Amino acid sequence: MSEIVSHPAAHQSRLGREINAVISIAARDITIALRSPASIIMSFVMPLIMMGMLGGSLAQNMAGGLGFDYSKFMLVGMLVNMLFMVTTIGMTSLVEDHTTDFTQEMLVSPVSRYAIVLGKIFGSSFGAVVSMAGTLIVGLVMGITLSPGQLLMILALSPLMCLSGGALAMIIIGVVKSNKTANIAVMLVTMPQMFLSGAIIPINNSSGILYVLSHAMPMTYCLDLARAVVYAGTPEYSRVVLFNPAVNFIAIAVLAVICLVIGTFLFARSEKNR
Repeated sequence: MSEIVSHPAAHQSRLGREINAVISIAARDITIALRSPASIIMSFVMPLIMMGMLGGSLAQNMAGGLGFDYSKFMLVGMLVNMLFMVTTIGMTSLVEDHTTDFTQEMLVSPVSRYAIVLGKIFGSSFGAVVSMAGTLIVGLVMGITLSPGQLLMILALSPLMCLSGGALAMIIIGVVKSNKTANIAVMLVTMPQMFLSGAIIPINNSSGILYVLSHAMPMTYCLDLARAVVYAGTPEYSRVVLFNPAVNFIAIAVLAVICLVIGTFLFARSEKNR
């Protein structure tokens, strides 16, 4: 009888250890970010460059004849882009942890590899949320706003989007072990997604290889899901949203799980082979 009772207790103890590991690793990364004013400043500067300059130029030169308000379209796109991009870039800190042997210390601890990776993803998402706030400020200066309800919906979806971006970065980190190379590789993955996924340029009429690439990118579905909740019940919905929200959610979840499993496997194997 004692053995039967002990199993649930052991399961709860292990689950609690995993959750504690995720929180501890995330808290460490957030603390490091807070102690680095430069990273906080960059989180505000990136939206200014991406949205204020690039997006502003596009809004002035190509917004006519689209059939919907391009400024709002761009704001939602840049909010998701910042969540995705900054989380992905933040995951490169795992490479630095590799050089300082911190990852080795984490891997010998009695927690799963997934708890370590999830902790890093949620820790990296702190900078992404700061960039999201910076994007909203830039949008406000440009006269572009969203309702509180729309902002809350995007914020509610942000953990899923950050998870998707961090999971994709894990595949790169599992292969690359040079900090400089990792940063370049991550940028080569995130920058094309900004253009091909529809963050600032509509992709409704994409065809050929561009169609294939855009539909293979996780950010495409993150963006479409965010726009689905923002444009719900509006006449512009059919012109802006590509897929059913349920399709977007399933695609994000499936791609995130696939990337997370492959990336964590590659990461753990590379550390084991050191």
